[in-house]
Amino acid sequence: MDKYLVEPDWLEAELGADDLVVLDCSWYIPEAGKSGIDEFSERHIPGARFFDLDTASDTASPYVNMLPSAEAFAAVAGALGIGAQTRVVVYDSSYVSARVWWMFRHFGHDKVAVLNGGIKRWLAEGRPVEAGDPAPAPQATFPLRAPQDDVAGWEEVLGALQTGSATLLDARTAERFTGKLPSGYPGVAGGHMPGAVNLPWGKLLPQQGDFTFTAPEETRALLAETGVPEDGPVIATCGSGVTAAILLFQLARVGRTDVRLYDGSWHEWGQRSDLPKESL
Repeated sequence: MDKYLVEPDWLEAELGADDLVVLDCSWYIPEAGKSGIDEFSERHIPGARFFDLDTASDTASPYVNMLPSAEAFAAVAGALGIGAQTRVVVYDSSYVSARVWWMFRHFGHDKVAVLNGGIKRWLAEGRPVEAGDPAPAPQATFPLRAPQDDVAGWEEVLGALQTGSATLLDARTAERFTGKLPSGYPGVAGGHMPGAVNLPWGKLLPQQGDFTFTAPEETRALLAETGVPEDGPVIATCGSGVTAAILLFQLARVGRTDVRLYDGSWHEWGQRSDLPKESL
């Protein structure tokens, strides 16, 4: 069994278990004009609770989706009824689950997995859903642990670009990477960091078929095709640190451990006049 993924038949059989919390973490960039909580109210997996990525991020930062403090994350998790021994399964309607999986692991909770195929596969297979607002969750104590050392700042990214000390892997679509399309965030231009390589997240989590993650052997082939060395440090980036977590998730599944996420990603880099940019 893949320790990072659970399949719909397994989850359906486990629904209602006392030690299991299922989280719907659907979220969209501003230009999408959609709301995750509205979708949750329309239909969600029975008993699921809603994980609000905006609330669970650093609301004081000028950059979107930045990690909160350990204390702030513990408060969010505890309010969702998640304690030290809680098993957590996250799902969404597109590409956010890996980010939430990574956040839990960053703050020391490894009892977390992603529903393979998300709500799209769940619905396609005719599995049960319910509507309405999330039911109140019992308060739990989520333990404070030292965060993992898996975050890169802009200084480390710039150094890696200048020295080649790490591969900078960008998860955005090819059109956003090249600058053909805008960034998706108001006031942030398109383009990329000179020296970064592009592996669009949709190649690792296809938005067609059964919406499942690519198998490890296919992921290895995609990494090689992109030009990522078989070993050595990797820094993942994207538009705002969300789809970059898909890279980290898939790198973990193929056994890579020397990986970090540039949390500010293009939302920070693209707004700073002192950092180099490139369009194709």
